Amino acid sequence: MAKKDFVAVLGLVILIPTLAQAQVVSSLARLHEITAEPIKATADLVSEDLYRFRPADDVRTLGQILAHIANFNYAWCSIAAGTDNPSSENFEETRTTKAAITQALEGALAYCQGVYRRMTDEQGAEAVQFLGDPDFARSAVLASNSAHNFEHYGNLVTYMRINGIMPPSSR
Repeated sequence: MAKKDFVAVLGLVILIPTLAQAQVVSSLARLHEITAEPIKATADLVSEDLYRFRPADDVRTLGQILAHIANFNYAWCSIAAGTDNPSSENFEETRTTKAAITQALEGALAYCQGVYRRMTDEQGAEAVQFLGDPDFARSAVLASNSAHNFEHYGNLVTYMRINGIMPPSSR
């Protein structure tokens, strides 16, 4: 192998992991968008009456699930950002109408989008306290938030299917 070819290959070996690492927060931002889109579509799609639907007495209503998602987007994205939660309201307890819950949800999802826009990959690698663990990377908190969104979107899908509604993600 010629010296210049060796240098080129060595440069790629060094550069490729750097390029991959530079994509972490932007990739997580896209994941957040992927989870937020069907949740927002569900909030818009279902009727006011369905916001009060619960398949069993001991589970959340559909509206409470959406409000819960709003609560946790504010909470977890503020942890990732290293700031105080900008919302002190517990939407699950205080918001009961479609309009009020949708407003809270849209605000929370937009707040998280702002956290992603401001966060660098270097900041994403910094450790924060999360779920009792002092060594959670900020980016891992954001990934957990997206997983939590999809966990509850799965609940919403079930609620919609029980009521004969095709979920946004299946359309």
